Parts: sequence; C-alpha cells; structure tokens
Amino acid sequence: MFSRFKNLLGRKSQGVGLEITPERLNLVQLNKQGQSYKLNKFCSLSLPEGIFEEGKIVDSPSLAEMIQELFKENKITTKQVATAVPMREAIIRIIPVPAELDEQELRDMVLNHEAALYLPYPREEVDLDYQKLGFFEDDDGIEKVQILLVATRKEVTDSYLDTFQQAGLNVDVLEINSFALIRTIREQLRQFGSKEAAVLIDIEFDNTEIAIIVDGVPQFSRTVPIGTYQMQNALSRAMNLPPSRDPSILQGMTIPVTQFDTLSTQGTAVNPGMTALMRVMGELTDELRRSINFYLNQSEDLELVQLLLAGPGGGLLQLDEYLTQRLSIPTMQIDPIAALSIETEQNIAMTERPSLATVLGLGLREA
Repeated sequence: MFSRFKNLLGRKSQGVGLEITPERLNLVQLNKQGQSYKLNKFCSLSLPEGIFEEGKIVDSPSLAEMIQELFKENKITTKQVATAVPMREAIIRIIPVPAELDEQELRDMVLNHEAALYLPYPREEVDLDYQKLGFFEDDDGIEKVQILLVATRKEVTDSYLDTFQQAGLNVDVLEINSFALIRTIREQLRQFGSKEAAVLIDIEFDNTEIAIIVDGVPQFSRTVPIGTYQMQNALSRAMNLPPSRDPSILQGMTIPVTQFDTLSTQGTAVNPGMTALMRVMGELTDELRRSINFYLNQSEDLELVQLLLAGPGGGLLQLDEYLTQRLSIPTMQIDPIAALSIETEQNIAMTERPSLATVLGLGLREA
C-alpha cells in the first residue's frame, strides 16, 4: 500500500518528466552535464475539454492515446516516466513525533496512527508517503523530529497509474506538482533564512496553487479557483468573443502597473477587455492577500520576503510589478532555464518559461 505512491518523495529513476494539465501535456527530456543540464526535448500537446478537469483525469483512455501520440510524434522511446498529481488533490502536513523512535517504529506511528489524525478520509482510502525534515525541542524540552506527511486518495493515484499503463508507460515517480516546482527553484530558496518565507504562486489553467515555503518545505498550501481560463473568459466576454481555451489573447496583454482605477481619471483610454481582466486579477490578488495574512497571523517571528510566479499565468507581462505594488512584497517571475543553468537549442520565450517550472522539476528526477 505504502509503495503504491511510486517514490512520491524519493529517489532518482530513469525516464522523462511529463506534466498533465487541463489544457495540455508538457514533456521534457533532460541530461545532466557536470553541474548543469541540457534540455534534449521540450514538447507539448493541447488537450481538448473533457479529458482532464478540476485536477482529475476524466477520460483515461483518450488521455492515454494522446500521451502515446506525444511520445510517437517526438520520437521518444523511453518507457519510464516521472509525473505529478496537482496539489489540490493532495494533503500535505508537517507533524512532530518523538525523536527516539527507530525507523520501523517511526514508519508504523506515522502511517498507521498519526496520519489518521490529519486525514479527512478513512486511512484505507489514501496512499501515503513521508520524509524526515529535522529535529527540534518542544516547549517541554523533549526532542522531536518533524515529519513531512503527504497523502492523496487512492482513486487519484489509481487513475494516474492506470492511464500510463494504458499508454504503455511505467510511472517511476509520482509526486505532488508543487514538490517538482520547488525542486526547480531550490537554489533560489536557499538564499532565504529559517525565519524568512517565500510564497510560490502557480497560476495554472483553472486554478492558482499557493504554497508558503520555509526552509524549502511547504508549510501552508491553498488552491484558489482562478486561473488563466477565468482571465481569458473575462476578456472574451468583454470583447464579445466566444469562450476559448486558447490563451493567445491573454498572453498578448500587459498588466498595467499603475493603479488601474485611476487610469480613466488621468485621461488614459481603458478598453472593456482590460477592465474585465483587471477585475479578475483583483480577485486573485485579494485571495493571495488573505492566504498570506492567514498564515502570518499563525506564525511568530516570520518574515515574508519574496513572491515567486510560476505556471502559464506566471509569465504575464508586468504581473510581477503589479503584485509587488499591490501586496508590497518583492515579486519575481521564475525562469527555470536560467535557474537550472539549462543548455537548450530551443527558443523558449521569457513569458513562457514560468510554465515550464513544474515539468522541468520532474525532469530533474530523471537526469
């Protein structure tokens, strides 16, 4: 049962990184060269509606066929794959346990006793994995160890394993997408101290995943139902265009840094599409502020020092400057190509690079 999680937090294996999102499949093949990496291949394939929705595989046979098509068209012959479950489908907790336990006692306590206290589902319905983080003394002076506990429902795990099996592939690594993303930016995270937190903002197709990271570990996570699809639809409605999953119009927009509601008073023409887009952007900003304030109100002596933007919405022009002004926290867009010193012959636009952070993190497990 425990092993079904396929190295959720574990070791390197062989294969490629494949990310499944509601609108596309992303695939990378990386090779390590000394202290850097070479991107042998990055390719993607658009997914139609009804294949993968709200973090779940809806049509497994069709998705398996499209995975096979992606591998065949790009002449990738390996059968070993690393992939990830969306954070919204996972339960991530940090729990303290007595430090004197040996490995077998620790495993038994975490998986069979402690886990049940933190799970909203019956223990038999979930797959679990855990990892030791570090030792500390509690208020009574008793030495304990912090454990990172990760769980997802077996029906979710099964849907991924079954789909890849139908595609003729073996899942070497199945983890949570936020962990793959953190792996990509681990060097950036190391610059922060133990009392400094970074907020990872992964703006995906139909949601935004927010994770507050301290010492490279997600301490708090939340999923907000606002993503590029909601932004795109707001634009389309305001411009009397039909709904579309194609983000090309959105990707051509530049987020205004000036306080938006003052533009008209300054004599600047404001089009209806931008007004609609900024309304959605304001809602997302409010949700980010609520999440940050909620966590900080429970955390003593912790300073929030950086916002990090990832995902297909993370590369919108001037979004970093917009959030810096609105939230008064320095914000930067993740460039995983530069962060990992990746050599590539492909021309990947700067606005697109934040969307590669997760799939490259999966590829790192394979390089």
